[in-house]
Amino acid sequence: MHIANAPCSWGILEFESTTLAPAAAQVLDEIAATGYSGTELGDWGFLPTDAGRLADDLDRRRLALVGAFVDVALTDRAAHDGGEATALRTARLLAAASLFHTSTSSASAASSVVPPVIVLSDATARDPTRTARAGRITPEDSLTSAQWDIVAAGAERIARAVREATGLRTVFHHHCATYVETPGDIDALMQRTSADLVGLCLDTGHATFGGGDPVTLVDRYRGRIRHVHFKDCSREIADRARAEAWDYVTAVRHGLFCELGRGEVDFASVRDRLRAHGYDGWIVVEQDVLPAMGTPVASAERNRRFLAGLGL
Repeated sequence: MHIANAPCSWGILEFESTTLAPAAAQVLDEIAATGYSGTELGDWGFLPTDAGRLADDLDRRRLALVGAFVDVALTDRAAHDGGEATALRTARLLAAASLFHTSTSSASAASSVVPPVIVLSDATARDPTRTARAGRITPEDSLTSAQWDIVAAGAERIARAVREATGLRTVFHHHCATYVETPGDIDALMQRTSADLVGLCLDTGHATFGGGDPVTLVDRYRGRIRHVHFKDCSREIADRARAEAWDYVTAVRHGLFCELGRGEVDFASVRDRLRAHGYDGWIVVEQDVLPAMGTPVASAERNRRFLAGLGL
């Protein structure tokens, strides 16, 4: 398993302004300096969108490009055209930058054996009801069977287009404040999609706040997990968010996703189950913070030390 970090740990979030976030060069410098081997792309335009320049920026820091998050309002069939176009634009950049990057002598060895992936999600924090009720979703909040079919069709369409155009794979990211949050939501989508087309991005923090157990999810979807996000979830903040009916952004602002080892996720058990099932891909540390919140580089260093203590 290979360890990366992501721009979201520095406040580059798809649902929040990045005007207060640090510059891309600083983020890449700090990811490399704190001991990580790769990064995700972050919001479109945060890192260079010219493949050669992006590859050069990564290569100088010996970082692999491991994936890119693409969120699409999958419950809206009319949004699938635009979602496919966005995913293809992103996948072409990943594929081209990876070709530039792996051709250089200093590229990360992992980047040549673990290609980047498109990390597809339902639209994040864009539906007011799901954003307001994140962490408190019940079966009564679920989609109808017909709505699930629309989501599944959109996910498969995008994954197929990405594979045909670039050869890259797509993994689906279950995410709080979307329509795919709870264990039941994940199961509904996995049952309706082809395992060959749509893999799973296991996110330990979102699984926990969404009412699931990451260890159970590893065992249940072991054949489909092709990308992993290590994120912790503060039990204290999660309990307050539920008791006080905070919306998702408020919970994040209060530190819902704390440093690794300080929340309720059993990372040692997740590690053990991933190893037992032969997982050898990327683990991406994600400690979502809002722009200018927290101490990203210090947290990244502590998170890396925590993982080293787990033998990762």
